[in-house]
Amino acid sequence: MGNIIVQKYGGSSVGDIDRIRNVADRVVKQCKEGNKVVVVVSAMGKTTDELIEKAKALSSKPSDREMDMLLSTGEQISVSLLAIAVNDSCCKAISLTGSQCGIITDFNHKKARIDMIKTDRIMKELESHDIIIVAGFQGVNRNHDITTLGRGGSDTTAVALAAALKAEKCEIYTDVDGVYSSDPRKVKGAKKLNRISYDEMLEMAALGAGVLHPRSVELARKYDVPLEVKSSFVYEEGTKIINRNSFEETEIRGVTLDEDISKISLLGVPDVPGIAFKIFSEISENNIPVDMIIQNVNHNGVNDISFAVKGEDYEKTMTLCQRIVKDIGANGIIGDENVVKLSVVGTGISGNTKITSLYFKTLYEMGINIQMISTSPIKISCIIKNDKGIDALNKVHDIFEEYMI
Repeated sequence: MGNIIVQKYGGSSVGDIDRIRNVADRVVKQCKEGNKVVVVVSAMGKTTDELIEKAKALSSKPSDREMDMLLSTGEQISVSLLAIAVNDSCCKAISLTGSQCGIITDFNHKKARIDMIKTDRIMKELESHDIIIVAGFQGVNRNHDITTLGRGGSDTTAVALAAALKAEKCEIYTDVDGVYSSDPRKVKGAKKLNRISYDEMLEMAALGAGVLHPRSVELARKYDVPLEVKSSFVYEEGTKIINRNSFEETEIRGVTLDEDISKISLLGVPDVPGIAFKIFSEISENNIPVDMIIQNVNHNGVNDISFAVKGEDYEKTMTLCQRIVKDIGANGIIGDENVVKLSVVGTGISGNTKITSLYFKTLYEMGINIQMISTSPIKISCIIKNDKGIDALNKVHDIFEEYMI
């Protein structure tokens, strides 16, 4: 058996029959070079969105289990069509669902996490097939119910399979030719990066860079999976995600804008031990990720606590927090969906006070009020109003261009 290479193709890469043929040609090329290829495929184009619309036409609140059952069909269409295209060439391929290839998840529908991958079926199929085509985004729990991995789930599937199979590398194919210093559709001067560290890529992915999902980068870092982002439409080098950055000087990798975020503030929260645990344990139990938690200074025995959640979780979180506010005796709750998160990401940021000062100065000169601030050793993030988001993204990118390599 030759080297195993895992490739992932997103929805835009398999958006129609011609694009599926293009992917088939690429996969067959790897096969002819003597490699065994495991291909992870997303649903075609806007298939997932269309399925969601159909479900919502029938019910305002369809059950999570039935949504997983429905949405998993999109990837099954893609893998079967790609297998048909590959089998029409000189290579032998077989398509497998997440369940068939041994992806076992927890019991959380719509946001399941992978518990383990049983590789027996894939390894057996690789003995008689050159190419295994796997439905991304999905698995099965121990009750044999289909589960989906949430947004970006196909990236997670690909990296998890690469780790489990000890693949030579994992290539993520998309409609852009690599990772850029900012979204090239929004920032004219965005630069393609030849390489980026796992930590930097993780921050950029978590902060709104749509090329890779954060969970996939976490897995790649944990299991040291060689990862590369490439275009499915051109044959050229992409962006390599490497284990660590070998330079100590400050390097700005990128400026990101997360437009899928909302801010929630609990007002007049009693300042007593255990309150934060009470609030965020209940949110956690509902499988809602929270970001940028801020508690203000105590006044008369109460605090205001603000935090951010993804847009898709906003309504669910607001409903939950309305009950929490009553339970803890807080004064009220305010939600704001008209915000974005603007972030600067790069090595050495925390030790360079000039970066922080210049970032805040730029927003000040634009007349932008900062609502929340969060920092880490390799990022500075601010929550601001969404009407200034794109302008701020471009201006901050221009200001920090001299720090980009």
